[in-house]
Amino acid sequence: MNSTQADLRDEVRQLAEEAFHLKLISGHGDGPDVEEYQIVYQGKPRHLPLEQARLFLMNLLYRNRIH
Repeated sequence: MNSTQADLRDEVRQLAEEAFHLKLISGHGDGPDVEEYQIVYQGKPRHLPLEQARLFLMNLLYRNRIH
């Protein structure tokens, strides 16, 4: 894993922690593939590529802030 990918994984992990504490997701963690991250949303685990996981979490957190 290169440093850019490691930085992206760290950012995704931080966003997921924030979403978890706000009860927007019910779980998260490293996916089975090094380039994926698992997010449990509405009771369903989703394995997303890191960039897609980042965008998903950012959108989820943004929607929570405007409501």
